[in-house]
Amino acid sequence: MQAGSKGFNAMFAVSSVDAAKLYYETFKQLQKDRDKPLKIATIFSFAANEEQATVGEILDESFNVSAMNSSAKEFLSAAINDYNALFKTNFSVDSNGFQNYYRDLAKQVKAQEIDLLIVVGMFLTGFDAPTLNTLFVDKNLRYHGLLQAYSRTNRIYDATKTFGNIVTFRDLEQATIDAITLFGDKNTKNMVLEKSYQEYMEGFTDLVTGEARRGFGSVVAELEQRFPNPDEIVLEKDKKDFAKLFGEYLRVENVLQNYDEFASLKALQQVDINDPAAVEAFKAEHYLSDEDLVTLQAIKVPGDRTIQDYRSTYNDIRDWLRREKAAEAQQKSTIDWNDVVFEVDLLKSQEINLDYILELVFDHNKKTKSKADLVDEVRRVIRASLGNRAKESLLVDFINQTDLDQIDDKASVVEAFYAFAQAEQQQEAAKLITAESLNVEAARRYITTSLRREFASEHGTELNAILPKMSPLNPQYLTKKQSVFQKIADFVEKFKGVGGQV
Repeated sequence: MQAGSKGFNAMFAVSSVDAAKLYYETFKQLQKDRDKPLKIATIFSFAANEEQATVGEILDESFNVSAMNSSAKEFLSAAINDYNALFKTNFSVDSNGFQNYYRDLAKQVKAQEIDLLIVVGMFLTGFDAPTLNTLFVDKNLRYHGLLQAYSRTNRIYDATKTFGNIVTFRDLEQATIDAITLFGDKNTKNMVLEKSYQEYMEGFTDLVTGEARRGFGSVVAELEQRFPNPDEIVLEKDKKDFAKLFGEYLRVENVLQNYDEFASLKALQQVDINDPAAVEAFKAEHYLSDEDLVTLQAIKVPGDRTIQDYRSTYNDIRDWLRREKAAEAQQKSTIDWNDVVFEVDLLKSQEINLDYILELVFDHNKKTKSKADLVDEVRRVIRASLGNRAKESLLVDFINQTDLDQIDDKASVVEAFYAFAQAEQQQEAAKLITAESLNVEAARRYITTSLRREFASEHGTELNAILPKMSPLNPQYLTKKQSVFQKIADFVEKFKGVGGQV
């Protein structure tokens, strides 16, 4: 969904060659008039034994295609010809040609050039592609064969893929439980398998620990009852209570995001209920009846703005606690924070993109024409962002020093900000180097390197080389070194990602 991005790809495991043929030809038929059809390929080496397919084993397929009947061979040859036309290759169904096709197909799947790969048994064991995020299954699977097939999607791919998806068109729930139980212990299925959507919404008792787990509704109700205005959280005890409660919210929401029902619930918050056409379109898109809609409307969900305020306060408390721990004030505190875990990874998984914030600047300016209101809105949004909080002053300066009315579109406001930020970066770097009497060339190299890797390091000799001439035995040396390092670290946090020269 992002410009220049190929997206993820998927594999479709089917029960037989006949099924592969039907699906492949149907996809071709459905896409014949599309401007940008999905790139679909298929591979198999012999007609799958229907008895084994029923049992659910994954047979080892060889590169010997002679066992195929003429119909299967003819279909595979046609599919390979489609592939040749797509990638300007020249593979065939003969032994060497087929092996070369297999190798090239594996390479194209890993390169995200194939969107959907239809297989009978091949590629279901031993094949790993980090961008493969979904396995569709219309095939009986069991025990190690099931786990091997499911594992095709388990490769992590940076922050954009933290898990894979399995979509089954057959009821494999019991087979999945049996496989997990066989290769684990009696409690493994309770730790591995998610609960139902209803249990996460209403709460449940963990069968392994016996611990009562609250549902989404209960957590949201307490948040709104105890902390209706997060800006008014002042006492240390309230800060701790809020951090624990919002961490609980983040954990349950993170699990619920895997459920279609929750996606519908979140999408409903953007629908104008007083617009009959919009309501009907929403119901059609999410396959909902009137009764389903009434049920969804009865569930309380915090608004996006409220969640952003909660995230901002959560980040503020985390920063405050780190400062307090480094100060003497923490020693006088009577509040024990050891049982609070800040869910940094969950915050990162919903990170607010800088370009998105800049697009909000454009939209908000068109609506309000008030720079004061715009600055307040940007401060609120950026404080909810873990990775961009250090850029708050930079964005505020950009808004105050730029005639936003002269910018015609969102792309231009992004371009204008980066030009502004790069100029500010040069000026602030020069001021920092002068104010701290640093070695100019060494300091520029060190700052440039730190910006490139997006953090400043005090290890090695790079930092020592930029300091003004001073004996390491001088009592002020370490103080000066730490002061310079902290200022450069703050500078890097503020300007990382904006590009330009120092």
